[in-house]
This record gives sequence, structure tokens and C-alpha cells, in this order.
Amino acid sequence: MTKTPETPPATIKQHCRQEADTARLAKQLATSISGFIEQNPGGHLNIALVGNLGAGKTTFARHLIQSMGHLGKVKSPTYTLCEPYPLKVNHTEFTAYHFDLYRMKDPLEWQEAGFAEYFDEPGFCLIEWPEKAEGTLPPFDIQIELLAGIDENERSITITALLNDGLSVLHQFTQ
Repeated sequence: MTKTPETPPATIKQHCRQEADTARLAKQLATSISGFIEQNPGGHLNIALVGNLGAGKTTFARHLIQSMGHLGKVKSPTYTLCEPYPLKVNHTEFTAYHFDLYRMKDPLEWQEAGFAEYFDEPGFCLIEWPEKAEGTLPPFDIQIELLAGIDENERSITITALLNDGLSVLHQFTQ
């Protein structure tokens, strides 16, 4: 499937005053992604999680993955680079791959680790610190930017559809 950019990108912005607000936003996005997967059982999404250290990327990923039915702990993949989470929407099984590229020293490390094949499997890849693999990752369907606020749990979150599949997800989000 060829992914083409949509102009202009669709964007959803939300100010979250506490972690419960972040959890609700992640749950809304999880519902939209689930709808996308139901409509496209073999489909795949690439989602960039962007933000400074401590901005809440892993927290958002945890709420998103748990909102999609994962009952266990969602670990930070800081040392493993990738944590897979088998999920199911109705009768469609897929995997969420959660990457954290913070500790990478070379943009090709994720490919050398054999992770490139995950970007073709049904489901989605969430990538924290995508800039560490700049130029080597497939195009992103969605970018989630998190900015920490003054209070510990306060965040400004911007979700942007970068390609048509991302636009489809955000379209479901606003319905």
C-alpha cells in the first residue's frame, strides 16, 4: 500500500491538566485506531511519539495500549528498544510494537536489530524518539507531540495526521 501525504494535515490539540485527561485522550485515540484496524484488518500504522525527556511519551503509550485491551504492564522499552503487545479487536488479531530509540547511537541500529519487519505487520508501531533513527524509518501516519506543563501531570498534546491512514484515524476520532 502506498502512503501519500494529505494536505493540510488534520490536527487535534488537547490540554491535559492531569494524567486522567491524558488517559481519556489516549482511550479516544485507541478507539479510533481500533476502528481503523476493523476496517483494514491487514493495515498498519506508524505513530511517532515526540517530546522532551519526561514529557509523558511512555505514559501516553501505556494508556493507549491498555485502552486497546492489554491487561498487563506496559513497560518502557528504553533498554530493549522494542516491546510487542499482542492485541485483538473483535476477531482481528494484531500487534502493537512500542519502540524507544532514546539510547540509540546510530540511526541504523533499529534495522540491525531486525525490527524493520515489524513495520509491515498488521497493527501499529509507536516510536518514541524517532529522530534518533532519522532517515531510516518508514513514513509516519500520525505524530503525537507531548509538551510537559508546569504541574507534574499537566501536558499539551497535539495529534497530527501526516498521511491518509492517519487522516482516517483522526476522522474517526472526531465523530
